[in-house]
Amino acid sequence: MKRIVLLVTVLALACASASAQGMLGRLKERAKNAVENNIGNKVEEGINSVFNKNKNQNQEQEAAKPANPQEAAEGEEAVGETVDFAAIQAKSDFKRGGTVFFNDELKGEQLGEFPSKWDLLSGSEVEVVNIKGVNAIKMEGGRIQPLMEEKYYLPEEFTIEFDVLSQPALEGSSWDATLDIVLKAEDGYNAFDIRTSVETHTLNNPSGGYYGIGWGWGAYNPNGDKIDGEPGTAAIAKVFKKNDWNHIAISFNKRAFKMYLNYERIVNIPNMKQPRSWYMEGDSDSNKGVYVTNIVMAKGAVELYDRNATDYSSAVEKAIVETGKFVTNNILFETGKATLKPESMEEIQKVADYMKKNPSARFEVQGHTDNSGSDKVNDPLSQERAEAVVKALEGLGVDPFNLRPVGKGSHEPVADNGTEAGRAQNRRVEFIKK
Repeated sequence: MKRIVLLVTVLALACASASAQGMLGRLKERAKNAVENNIGNKVEEGINSVFNKNKNQNQEQEAAKPANPQEAAEGEEAVGETVDFAAIQAKSDFKRGGTVFFNDELKGEQLGEFPSKWDLLSGSEVEVVNIKGVNAIKMEGGRIQPLMEEKYYLPEEFTIEFDVLSQPALEGSSWDATLDIVLKAEDGYNAFDIRTSVETHTLNNPSGGYYGIGWGWGAYNPNGDKIDGEPGTAAIAKVFKKNDWNHIAISFNKRAFKMYLNYERIVNIPNMKQPRSWYMEGDSDSNKGVYVTNIVMAKGAVELYDRNATDYSSAVEKAIVETGKFVTNNILFETGKATLKPESMEEIQKVADYMKKNPSARFEVQGHTDNSGSDKVNDPLSQERAEAVVKALEGLGVDPFNLRPVGKGSHEPVADNGTEAGRAQNRRVEFIKK
């Protein structure tokens, strides 16, 4: 009996132990699952958090986008360096004539109507609109001139100014926005005409293209001979404002004609036929366009020879006229290097000013050394120095297309290399007009 009781007790203990172990195992399994589930939940929460954050950011970005692609194009900012227009205006030689005889800010004009101070010469798609908060003449397709009492109203000295805005065409359109300005002589022939073209393919063509502004002009001297030209693209690209108002200014004094874009002089003609009247003609996409406002005509102009001692270009101009080249020993480099010294920039600025006022001028920029050292060192050094000067000019707004750097080494001395004074003369930079 005792054996039976003992056996039952042992079996009971064994079963209890097995049950406990089984329960413990189940508890461990549950704990493991709980931990795994908790980690999984945390991971899932983290993923959801990131997903929801991105989703919210995307929703905010979508909400911030304009209703159509064209509005996005209009909102684009110009790409490139920041231009200090106030500084450009401060050093510009343009001065409005002293007596204003025509001024049209288009204030009080009825929207959708033809501008009251203008006459229509051809076309019909001209009306007053409000664009960017400003009343302006929309030049979709028409030729207009100021409404004046006299047929020939431009005096011997005058200035003309206006603001122009050229916006991109509709998406998929390759139609450029153009504005023609034509100044007429008393004999009925053109004295000056300029065609500006604002090209908008980059903003509207998904396959690529470009956005830029083109200028082409023609002028006639008093003998009736025509002069053609095109301002330097680099100078224009630097000061042209995309999808914004650009200020155009014209000055004529007896024979000298000058034209400015945002106060940067881009056309300079010393002897031109006298203009007596003018008109403008616009052509653009039907839903965008060319807009003109703040038109001012005044009697008086930039003085014929309004140059002072600080006009850096005078020495360059004098040398170019007399010899066809500008030679300077004032562009200095660190010894044995192509690194420009800071004091060299004043001399380089003279050349930059000349080239921006004469955008069709082209130069071969020659670097010359003395005979200290071997040709193996001096030849590549002179080339590198010429390239450094070209790079500095480009940084000042000169179109590098008009510059070709050439290293001459010590092969073309202009003085005796046996003296320090002679070697100093041989270390020079020459700008040879081509």
